[in-house]
Amino acid sequence: MKRDPIPGRTVALAATATVVALVVVIPLAAVVWSAHGVTPERLRALLLAPRTLAAFGLTLGAAALASAIDVVLGLWAAWVLSAPGLPGRALLDALVDLPFALPTAVAGLTLSTLYGPHGWLGAPLLAHGIAVAYTPLGIVLALAFVGLPFVVRTVQPALADLPRDLHDAARGLGASAVGVALRVTIPLALPALATGFALALARTIGEYGSVVFIAGNFPGRTEIVPLLILTHLEEYDQAGAAVLATVMLLVALALILAINALQRRIVRVQAGV
Repeated sequence: MKRDPIPGRTVALAATATVVALVVVIPLAAVVWSAHGVTPERLRALLLAPRTLAAFGLTLGAAALASAIDVVLGLWAAWVLSAPGLPGRALLDALVDLPFALPTAVAGLTLSTLYGPHGWLGAPLLAHGIAVAYTPLGIVLALAFVGLPFVVRTVQPALADLPRDLHDAARGLGASAVGVALRVTIPLALPALATGFALALARTIGEYGSVVFIAGNFPGRTEIVPLLILTHLEEYDQAGAAVLATVMLLVALALILAINALQRRIVRVQAGV
């Protein structure tokens, strides 16, 4: 019998599979199973309802826009944090990681207070005709706040590992700082940016706590899918809630698989394969 070159690998794999099954697979399977009794007519009526379509459009659109904003801001923040000898790095790192530690409900309450009609930032913006709280703009803002750390912490190590001689060579050939960023830094960091976008998107699609306070939760206007699921549960419609949860699960899985495939494609192109 051939010995396993890695001692304990079988036990570790079995323990990992058990934990994943208990924490991820079985709960998700239970949600999907809860939706199996819904008739095709009820399923069609539920998914094609204007309120449902509006909630899905707002949730996916706001999550995608917020994640795209996070890619731009996260790239800039990661570039700043990867600079050697940066003063105040510890404070900046703590601020970037704050959404990780801050309860989402606290974040939502803070954002709604700050950007509300009478908030420090909301009142001046409203005076200029820009309403943030209780609008889709406020939802995008909350989701961008939650997703930003995922992009920064994914891109920062990639930027730190980039060969400095490429930047020096580009600058020596007369390229500007912007030219170096566009032609050297960003192309080399594309896989990390794709991963950061995927993580931020996966995180923001199902976000509830930071959004519910600033959204206003008006059906058809600022109601997100997680809140719609909760509404069905409060109305004792567990099957309807399970259907919406299953659709969200499938959408999130499809998006993650697509973005991961794009990331692998980028790596192959960069490697010349």
